[in-house]
Amino acid sequence: MTTTLSNTHVQAIDKTKRKSLWYFGGIASAGAACVTHPLDLLKVALQTQQTKMSVVSFTGHLIKEQGVMTLYNGISASLMRQLTYSMARFGLYEVGKDHISTDTFLGKVTLAGASGAIGGFIGTPADMVNVRMQNDVKLPVAERRNYKHAIDGLFRVQREEGFRKLFNGGTTATSRGLLMTVGQIGFYDQIKSMLLATPYFEDNLVTYFTASLSAGAIATTLTQPIDVLKTRAMNAKPGEYNGLWDIVKFTARAGPLGFFKGYIPAFVRLGPHTILTFLFLEQLRLNFGVL
Repeated sequence: MTTTLSNTHVQAIDKTKRKSLWYFGGIASAGAACVTHPLDLLKVALQTQQTKMSVVSFTGHLIKEQGVMTLYNGISASLMRQLTYSMARFGLYEVGKDHISTDTFLGKVTLAGASGAIGGFIGTPADMVNVRMQNDVKLPVAERRNYKHAIDGLFRVQREEGFRKLFNGGTTATSRGLLMTVGQIGFYDQIKSMLLATPYFEDNLVTYFTASLSAGAIATTLTQPIDVLKTRAMNAKPGEYNGLWDIVKFTARAGPLGFFKGYIPAFVRLGPHTILTFLFLEQLRLNFGVL
């Protein structure tokens, strides 16, 4: 006997499914971070250095001086960041579909932007520790902060610099989170829907890969100027800059391209990270979702 579900029943199942999957985005992002962390470390180091060393030269220099494992410096903070920042923005986006329609591109962008802004603020402390731990690799031994792990970093910042310091760079992190989530989640959903509407794509890995690669390129372009400012704000020593506008002026000394410093390693990192995140996310939905 065949049972036909009413539209109301189907919508109720979809609503329950979304709520049960809210944390999948954080898990998928953490998995992707395990693969792309070395690229993120290189991006942070290149954004804060004042020399003109290339990505290849800088990578070779780090490995020669400190060994291959230095490329995973700060991995604990990177994972903590994904399990706060990304879990919040993906979760809010999924649950928010019950309140904001994502049938249109405007709806996707609106919900993604709001989710990303909140997630960016929530993830600021972990993001700061992540930036600092990664930046240690290019500093002289005497100047390194030497956090043992992410939790140690949080406690030391709070103890040595005060609780408010944990949210230093929160404005740029929130703005970056907004733009990143619009570029990644909003555009991924839109591009995936457009591809599936054609006769050339099906709901499979090829579609996920194409949509996520496009979303990664868009997200990198949207967020790079904010990312440069955020990295410098979070890594700044006390008194180094007099507010966000001072960082903007310092960055502008190199011209417009100064705001896109580290763009290539940023895309090389964010492209694969976006692809892996959505490939993992789709597999989690297929294999562990509520049916």
